[in-house]
Amino acid sequence: MTLTDWFNKRKMQQIAARDNDIQIDDSIGKLWTLCYNCSSQLPKKDLDANLMVCPNCDYHFRIGARDRIGLIADKDTFVEMYSNIKPCDPLNFVDTQTYKSRQEQAKEKSGLDDAVIVGTCEIDGQKTAIAVMDFEYMGGSMGSVVGEKITRILEHALENKLPSIVFTSSGGARMQESALSLMQMAKTSCIVAKLNEAKLLYITVLCEPTFGGVTASFGTIGDIVIAEKGARIGFAGRRVIEQTIRQKLPADFQTAEYLLKCGQLDFIVERKDMKEKLSKLIRLHTKK
Repeated sequence: MTLTDWFNKRKMQQIAARDNDIQIDDSIGKLWTLCYNCSSQLPKKDLDANLMVCPNCDYHFRIGARDRIGLIADKDTFVEMYSNIKPCDPLNFVDTQTYKSRQEQAKEKSGLDDAVIVGTCEIDGQKTAIAVMDFEYMGGSMGSVVGEKITRILEHALENKLPSIVFTSSGGARMQESALSLMQMAKTSCIVAKLNEAKLLYITVLCEPTFGGVTASFGTIGDIVIAEKGARIGFAGRRVIEQTIRQKLPADFQTAEYLLKCGQLDFIVERKDMKEKLSKLIRLHTKK
C-alpha cells in the first residue's frame, strides 16, 4: 500500500465515522443535548427549563438574542428599535463564497437580519436601553450594521437619560467588511465616552464567547463589566498567543474566572441571577 492509498483509506474511515455520528445525533438531537464541558447527555426539556445551563457542571450554553431578552426584560416591555437597518455588501467581497450568500445563510440559521438586536425594555420596572448580540449570525461578528445599531441605541439612551446594557457574544470584527468593520470600534467607543461624560450608567455583560474588536472597544469599557460564568473572553485566540510568545498558557486563561482574578471584571454572574443583579445595579446607580 502506498502512502497516498493509506491517507485515502484513513480519510474514508473518518468520513464514515462522521456520517455515523450524524445519524446518531439526528435520531436523538431533538430530545438530548451533549454538554461540551462534562460530556453529560442532558434531556433537552430539562436543559431548557434550567435556562440552558448544565445541571451537572453549571456550564452555560450559548443562547440566542431573543431568548436572552426574554430572560432579562419584564414581560411585554421590550420594544425593538432600528430594525430597518439592514446589511449590504459594500466591497462586493468574495472568499470561498460571496458575502451576500453568507448573509443569507446566517439569516436562515439565526432568524435575524444581523448579529445584534437593540431596543428598550423595563427591568423590574426600570426603563433601560439594551443591545444583545447573537453568535448564531456569522459568529456574532461586528460589521457596519452591528456598530450602527449599537451606536444608535446608546445615542437614544443619551438623549433620554436612560441606563444602558450591552450583552456581547462575538468572534470580533467582520472580515468581509474590512476597514469598515474596524471603524465601528472607534464609533461605538466614542458614544460610550459621551455616556460617561453625561454620567449615565453603561453596563456590559460579556457572554460566551467575546473576542477581537468587540473586546477591544465597547465590550470592556463599561462602568461595570460583568461576565457570565465560564465565558471565554479575550482579544486574540489562545493558540495564536501561544505560538507568538512560544509559551504554554494557564489552563483557565481567557475564562471569566481568570479575568476576575486578574481584576479585569467586576462580577461573574450566573444566568439565573442576571436579571436580579442588573436590576439592583440600575437602582443603585440611577438618580431618582
